[in-house]
Amino acid sequence: MDISNIATNDYIQVESEERLGKVRSIFEEENPKGIIVTKAGQYEGVISERQLIQSHIEDHTKVAALMADAPQVDRTEDVRDTARMLVEGGTKIAPVFEAGDLWGVVSEDAILEAVLENLDALTVGDIFTENVVTIEESETMGRVINLLREHGVSRLPVVDDDDGFLTGIVTRHDIVDFVVRDNTRTTRGDRSGEMERLLDLPVYDEMSSPVATASVADSVRDAVAEMLDNDYSGLVVTPENDDRVVGGILTKTDVLRALSYTEEEHLDVQITNIELLDALTRQEVQERIEQVAGKYSEMNVHHAHVRLHKHKEKLRGTPLIQAQIRLRTNKGQVAGTGEGYGADNAFYVALDKLERNVLELKGIEHDEEYRGQLLRKLNEL
Repeated sequence: MDISNIATNDYIQVESEERLGKVRSIFEEENPKGIIVTKAGQYEGVISERQLIQSHIEDHTKVAALMADAPQVDRTEDVRDTARMLVEGGTKIAPVFEAGDLWGVVSEDAILEAVLENLDALTVGDIFTENVVTIEESETMGRVINLLREHGVSRLPVVDDDDGFLTGIVTRHDIVDFVVRDNTRTTRGDRSGEMERLLDLPVYDEMSSPVATASVADSVRDAVAEMLDNDYSGLVVTPENDDRVVGGILTKTDVLRALSYTEEEHLDVQITNIELLDALTRQEVQERIEQVAGKYSEMNVHHAHVRLHKHKEKLRGTPLIQAQIRLRTNKGQVAGTGEGYGADNAFYVALDKLERNVLELKGIEHDEEYRGQLLRKLNEL
């Protein structure tokens, strides 16, 4: 299947000289998945809510300062390849070209709607993200913004301060609403003080509740249908027997990632923000991860995801990069995270930690097996 009938020429665009304040208002009023940026009518890039949240740039700054590249796809591109490009580009839309000219856009929602009926074979437990970041009700909205930026996520489940049970959720879109609402009710002179007051508000005052959830046993089709019907970007995942416990998150990106799984002989590796890689190629990244995974012969890796995130800090012009490598295996998820100046250094630090965690898992399982054998022998005495 290609995207010729999925892409649309109905999209929002702004000129690169437009103010960011205008873009913030567009996201609040129209809630687009992304905005195309043009210069004199020619495609320049895209801008997303994530970029706005991760930026400290003032409203009067021009859009050109914050726009980013996005994968450019042909109108007849394969759906699976397009899904992969959206995941690796870290974007919810991609510009679609026909005969070399910008024709329109393709969005993650459009792809998911097109393949919805084929998602019954998967359960939420097959593809959701575990070990998510949460925040307590009494924390501040300023802390929310910091966590969203630090971890590069779009939502935080909110938990009760005492028992840790799920009580709400706060999302990146809530922050955009938060900022725009403040800008419309204050003047330039008192806006700074008002913003400081708002950032000190407890999460409880701004979170959404009740929370849309999915059980690990639910079908991915049903979960995606709920997300599409209610314009959710993700659902909190709970165990089968207790919807108060945060087990993880299922996002549209998780589903797109599953769509682009391959059955190739080599390990399927997806790289988010692949443009940050310097000397390393995709093949080299794949080979290094395969070598680590091969140190535990009983562990079968279904999928690997490498996520790169660039910090503002630099050393002699080289940015500080955070790399996270996550393996989905028949033994559960195994991950390694590291930081370094340059993506290559960060990747190898993360790979080293991943190897330690793989070997630790191997050792724990062997210890448990030995313990079981010992107990069986004792019972036989």
